[in-house]
Amino acid sequence: MIQETLTEARQKMDKAIEVTQEQFGTVRTGRANPALFSNLTVDYYGAPTPLQQLASFQVPEARTILITPYDRGSLGDIESALRNSDLGANPANDGNIIRIVLPQLTEERRKEYVKLVKTNAEDGKVSIRNIRRKAKDSLERMSKDGEVGEDEADRGIKELDDVTKAKTDEIDRLLAAKEAELLEV
Repeated sequence: MIQETLTEARQKMDKAIEVTQEQFGTVRTGRANPALFSNLTVDYYGAPTPLQQLASFQVPEARTILITPYDRGSLGDIESALRNSDLGANPANDGNIIRIVLPQLTEERRKEYVKLVKTNAEDGKVSIRNIRRKAKDSLERMSKDGEVGEDEADRGIKELDDVTKAKTDEIDRLLAAKEAELLEV
């Protein structure tokens, strides 16, 4: 029972780290990356549709992205969604593809992105701590109800604390790498 609780907590914590990494991927660095558009939706025939489902992406140069729509009729909708996004990009439409040249990030904008990434990292850590709290409550309940011995529950809680520390350290490592990437000129 203790191992099942710990395994479930470990899996949920891994998912929290995965979500944090995805959030980091949507923050723009100096290089072009198709993940920048993962949260962007396009009004496609009246339905909000993720851009990733409507087009393919190519990165021919460090700050250039080519977006090729699967349906040429959606070209204008994709272009207007890109213009209205907060990416600070100016899409150029040539009738077949959309070319986006991402502007160089200013120092001020880089610092804003670092703050955003730190907030995302803290949200991930809070999520991990909440998972820990629920698992710890479950282990304490098992001990109180007599399902497991008190010593076993204490060992389980200690292992849970070790896993929690490892997972929050992993988020710190990811944050440090993303921060270095953002501040790199």
